[in-house]
Amino acid sequence: MAVDAGSAKSELSVASDHVERYRERVVGLVPSLSGGRHDDAIAAIYEAERALRTATRALDRAVKLLR
Repeated sequence: MAVDAGSAKSELSVASDHVERYRERVVGLVPSLSGGRHDDAIAAIYEAERALRTATRALDRAVKLLR
């Protein structure tokens, strides 16, 4: 399936927005889990947050490269 650069740019931009929203949702769970019993889960959430932030940056970079 051939995709032109404009369509790819749009798709990547939308994907970046969605990944950023998921990152916000994921890290938003931390306050409700705070209290000592879920420290390992919180650490994993922060790890996932960093990965999602990296994914957003990579998608944004791809959009810029398609300009």
